[in-house]
Amino acid sequence: MTLEIALVLAIAAGAMALFVTEKLRADGIAILVLVSLTLLDLVSPGEALSGFGNQATIAVASMFILAAGLQNSGALSGLSTLLGRARSPLQFLLMLFGLLALIAPFVNNTAVVAVFIPIVIAASLKIGLAPSKALIPLSYVSQMVGVCTLIGTSTNLIVNSVARDLGHPGFSMFQFLPLGAICFIAGCLYLLTIGRWLLPEVRSSDLDNLYDFGHYITELKITGHSSLLGTTAEQAQLGKEYSVYVLELLREGEKYWSPRSEELREGDVLLIRGTWPDLERLKDEHKLEFNSQIDFQIKGSKQGKTVVAEVMIAPQSRMAGRMLAALNRGWRYNSSVLGVQRRGQIFREKLNSLRLEVGDILLMALPEQDMASLRKDKSVLVLSQRQSSEQSGWRAPFALLVMALVVGVAAVGWLPIAITAMTGAAAMALAGCVQADDVYESTDWSIVIMMAGLLPLGIAMSSSGAAQFIVQHTVGLVSDMGPHVVLAVVYLMALLFGELMSNSAAAVLLTPVGFSSAQMLGVDATPFLIAVTFSASTSFLTPVGYQTNMMVYNAGGYDFTDFIKVGLPLNAIFWVLGVIFIPLFWPF
Repeated sequence: MTLEIALVLAIAAGAMALFVTEKLRADGIAILVLVSLTLLDLVSPGEALSGFGNQATIAVASMFILAAGLQNSGALSGLSTLLGRARSPLQFLLMLFGLLALIAPFVNNTAVVAVFIPIVIAASLKIGLAPSKALIPLSYVSQMVGVCTLIGTSTNLIVNSVARDLGHPGFSMFQFLPLGAICFIAGCLYLLTIGRWLLPEVRSSDLDNLYDFGHYITELKITGHSSLLGTTAEQAQLGKEYSVYVLELLREGEKYWSPRSEELREGDVLLIRGTWPDLERLKDEHKLEFNSQIDFQIKGSKQGKTVVAEVMIAPQSRMAGRMLAALNRGWRYNSSVLGVQRRGQIFREKLNSLRLEVGDILLMALPEQDMASLRKDKSVLVLSQRQSSEQSGWRAPFALLVMALVVGVAAVGWLPIAITAMTGAAAMALAGCVQADDVYESTDWSIVIMMAGLLPLGIAMSSSGAAQFIVQHTVGLVSDMGPHVVLAVVYLMALLFGELMSNSAAAVLLTPVGFSSAQMLGVDATPFLIAVTFSASTSFLTPVGYQTNMMVYNAGGYDFTDFIKVGLPLNAIFWVLGVIFIPLFWPF
């Protein structure tokens, strides 16, 4: 082992440890990797910065803008109507999988899942299906179909870019489709049969329905005119009359753990759980008021008409880990938080001291004119069914046409995907599908920077000989058993790396390994690169393995083990299918 190999492996191991422990943000880890490679002279300055001008990086950034254009234009607004026509759980799931198969190969799957979450929950409740039976399938299927095209996931583009740098000709738009279609069909059959049985049916013990977005925990203050003065919650029969649950009584900073039997006084704050209509009726009939401690006021703001919106804390949101009260200094909306929902959890603390988590659902009151900006805020996902007032009839078909042209031109090879995607993004912006100021906000820069920072690691892995070293001491041990066994080992390595760390990082690390494995055997590298692509792009085993898994994790009220129970057999199915069919479609 040379010093160069040792240094590259040390940097790669350090990055893996940071990804697994989540001590730093993914984009921060990528920048550390880039800086380390440059300072240690493992890559040249030009190679270190090449990731920022790489076609994959540009294409991914442009695809975020294209996805935002489709969403903002209203091109996806008819989805709820279509799914609402389902009359049985089986019909609903089949329609859901079909819609995902049409959309997710061409639109960023994080954006797709964000759009589908409220639609899926509302539609599943309508037919009597627990949303927990549909949300994990939503995440998994979006990944399955995303791997079918070159632009379906950022991982596909990374593998393609690193492969080209290594001397491979790269992949076409639909080259992954044959294997992708087989895996999609097999995955759907599994989710409709065995997987459906393994999925939990989460129900709330305290409320009739945990998944109705109208259920919240909120604070109601007793006013001097309230009819509850001098009585207790038990005497007033609040639970019976309003179907609410009094969790706690807050009085002058003190907590009373038996709130239902405590005589109520002016200024008391009741921590109450219930549906929004019931809470509002209780407030109006007994002259209560929402506690005003969680207000984000902007001086000089014109209030106008107030609307109520339900928003979810998004993955990698700047709001995650912060207390509600602290957001007053950093959030720009003239709004009030009326309630919080977190996987059915009962809070035993004042809401203004609550630390937010990814997946928390906030009930917010804000001026109607702020709704458009709120929908574009990447820190939250707006779950309310009310459509944006900015939708325009002609922009929706225009956005669909632009997306079709981007895919079509790239598919026939007239222009590189980076150029077509960037041109399409510019067309979306010029047409007003995405406002000029929102172009930058619609892009997930953490993913873009992570890609740009990690791509030089792939160069260093190959040029230093680190990839060859890994191959010799891993897959080289089974090289005598033939390329099929080596392919199975490479697929499994990429699968495990993808579950432990970022999918993008796994793709950067394993693509040179797959390429070197082919060189060791003296065969075509394409089958091994396909294996890396499929295994790194599909993370079913843990909720932290992929962004869409984390989004449905909290929204569905799942346990960590639910993903293991459902995802482990699915990973095994994909592994077996990959080992069987990859050599058939792409011979050694």
